[in-house]
Amino acid sequence: MTAKPSPLAIYIHWPYCTRICPYCDFNVYKSKGKDIDLVEAILADLEGWRKWSGPRQLNSIHFGGGTPSLLTPEEILRIIDKIEYLWGLPNGTEVALEANPIDANAKKWSGYRDAGINRLSLGVQTFHKSALEILGRDHNSKQALSALNLATSIFPSVSADLIFGWADQTLTDLNTDIEKVLESGVNHVSTYQLTIEPGTAFAKAETRGQVRAVEADVSADFFEVIMDRLQRAGFAHYEVSNFAKTGHKSGHNLAYWRGYDYVGVGPGAHGRLVIDGKKVSTIAALTPAQYWASVSETGMGIFEKETLSAEEWSEEYILMGLRTDEGVSLSKYSEIRGKDMEESRFAPLIEEDFLSLDGNFLKATRKGRFLLNSVTDALLV
Repeated sequence: MTAKPSPLAIYIHWPYCTRICPYCDFNVYKSKGKDIDLVEAILADLEGWRKWSGPRQLNSIHFGGGTPSLLTPEEILRIIDKIEYLWGLPNGTEVALEANPIDANAKKWSGYRDAGINRLSLGVQTFHKSALEILGRDHNSKQALSALNLATSIFPSVSADLIFGWADQTLTDLNTDIEKVLESGVNHVSTYQLTIEPGTAFAKAETRGQVRAVEADVSADFFEVIMDRLQRAGFAHYEVSNFAKTGHKSGHNLAYWRGYDYVGVGPGAHGRLVIDGKKVSTIAALTPAQYWASVSETGMGIFEKETLSAEEWSEEYILMGLRTDEGVSLSKYSEIRGKDMEESRFAPLIEEDFLSLDGNFLKATRKGRFLLNSVTDALLV
């Protein structure tokens, strides 16, 4: 395959949190101070990735976690400067950071902006006291509102995360959350249905009979309300869980959904890179100590590396791409897979109004988005 390389996204995973949320199944660890210089390891890992990727056009930088807002502005600047040195940093490149409301600090956040952060993603989740306590959050409603106001005064692009479908949530609760987010003036909203992931504290609670999430049909009703209210407020529903005002879509997440290459540094970070026409999947060493050791010994933090088959690559492209309003390009699918998708695979889904075909692009309809897992399963049979 001789296609031009995609733009390159860079993900930095900061694994530390001051507390672990009971619904979280990410690769995170309780912060115990800096016994390992993880920033130095990340900088060295970036150098290793640059040798592997070669020169590339940069798409975006994203600091996620964990809680990357535990990093200082000086540490953020060091990492951004290293990326600029290695790949270049075109004007207007999205550079985003995830933060918690409890971390709101005008001096620190202004320092992030001065270091190059131009987009803040704020983990609000909800404004309801009882739900915040159940979700294990360390902020209250007043702090969330204050953080939103501060963020919108400092950063040109601000996203708020909302969780819906927690136990005993009512439609009034949901509408209150949506209203407060809209009043804050944010230009992007990410909404997540609370799901009980195996191995989490919530999963253990449910085995003891402690219900943590509403029934699936109630959650679906809530999602319909979210879609209608945010779209009426001028937000484009550009991805299943994400809504944006014009000019504020998440460029970094779009890189994932469009199947771009991306660097993954930091403990447990995932990466994707096309080398000689083959897509390679990577996972960094999981614990900070293992990651630091891997970088020290090999120059990179990669613990697991796998070359995807054409079938695996094309399936991943479908799974990610159908989440967006752009959909998936059938010609790109053919390029990846080495053959066209049989019309018999998607025609019945179009007939039942789960998918639509817009020129070369296959897209999930509104009806299809409610059952997207089932739609993609049917498409990939």
